[in-house]
Amino acid sequence: MRSAATTRVQSFANHETVFHEDDAADRMFEVVEGSVMLFRLLADGRRQVVDILSAGDLVGISLTGLYDCSAEAIGETRLRILDRRQIDGDAELQLHVNRCLMSRIETLHSHAVLLGRKSAAERVASFLMRFVPGRGVVGCAGPAEGDDSRVVVLRMTRQEIADYLGLTIETVSRVLSDMKRRGVISIEKNDHIRLASICRVCKLTGIH
Repeated sequence: MRSAATTRVQSFANHETVFHEDDAADRMFEVVEGSVMLFRLLADGRRQVVDILSAGDLVGISLTGLYDCSAEAIGETRLRILDRRQIDGDAELQLHVNRCLMSRIETLHSHAVLLGRKSAAERVASFLMRFVPGRGVVGCAGPAEGDDSRVVVLRMTRQEIADYLGLTIETVSRVLSDMKRRGVISIEKNDHIRLASICRVCKLTGIH
């Protein structure tokens, strides 16, 4: 992005707040490295994770002047800060924002299908595939010769994963335990999960 040299990059620690729901939305953020979790708190105190954003995604888009969600860093995260006035006066930045918005719309459509139609096992498998770039999507080249395993690092807690997938934490744990029992995955650490075969996990997502 040509205008990146005029913007500031800020680092956030794991689970550090980027902004709160109903804060004045005077800035937007572009994820440079790491991930950001967007969530809303319901009236009864429950939390709904709305979206997970990664490198290249924009955070803090608002039409009302207020943020409609709270944002929290997942893992060590770096964000490029974009002043809204700067965007309004820069045609290249506006084009970049529009492209990012189109990408998010496609992602949200997929998440709506996940929440509305997929089983618990399909939801968890789809979540794991998020961490395997270029696989299980249009144009997927399939497995390379030899080892098709991959270690994914989950920076989210089991409760946060459950909130994002519209499941209970017990259901998420049960599905992961079942996948482990069947040899689909192995849990190397609490947040490190090895996919024994990416294609095998992909087939569990329900997209085939």
